Amino acid sequence: MKFRPCIDLHEGRVKQIVGGSLNDSGAKENYVSNYDADYYASMYMEKGLLGGHIIALGTGNEEQINKALKAYPGGMQVGGGVNPDNGAAYIRQGASHVIVTSYIFNNGQLHMENLKKMVEAVGKDKLVIDLSCRKKNDLYYVVTDRWQQFTDFEINEDNIRFLEQYADEFLVHAVDVEGLQSGIDNELLEMLSNWVKIPCTYAGGITTIEDMKRIKDKGHGRIDFTVGSAMDIFGGKLPFDRVVTFGEVD
Repeated sequence: MKFRPCIDLHEGRVKQIVGGSLNDSGAKENYVSNYDADYYASMYMEKGLLGGHIIALGTGNEEQINKALKAYPGGMQVGGGVNPDNGAAYIRQGASHVIVTSYIFNNGQLHMENLKKMVEAVGKDKLVIDLSCRKKNDLYYVVTDRWQQFTDFEINEDNIRFLEQYADEFLVHAVDVEGLQSGIDNELLEMLSNWVKIPCTYAGGITTIEDMKRIKDKGHGRIDFTVGSAMDIFGGKLPFDRVVTFGEVD
């Protein structure tokens, strides 16, 4: 279990937003940074943090992505509107992996042809599948299109096992608690820890060190985690340095 840092981009700015609030009119913002993405990428590089993700929400974020990749080549993953063309370009620019959701989950369904195109473009070893999900009728389903549209793809053991054939990692935002600083989704974490065999990063609701300890417990030490708006570098109260050293002292 390790900490994976993040840089979330919206309208060309580093921001932290409430996960389910993003729509055509904008988003509910928790924090808007005065710094560009390369500031955070450099900070993560100095701390030796690998496998963090840059998530571009909407358009107008390419300059910030480029700044972050240039500041920390090989250290960050890129997601948000990724397809075979720009995904391959991000890898050439220094992304360690690219993260894909909407390109492979289209019109509410998994499109195998598109998934295979992504694997061909960047390689299985550089592909992260984003399984960000929301709960409906007591089951978890992947959501796309800025986390607003439910797909028919359920988060279950068979589906996890199937997708592991095509990806190096999974990224899972628990969208119903993302950005709310209201605590983690224990049920989702337990499911992931029981099913996932490849590296997997959980995001959503982390506010305290106790939340991180619960991730370690519920995830049996197998699920990595990321923290956003709760950290002091994004306007929260949780010290960034304490999060970085969590695995060393807890």
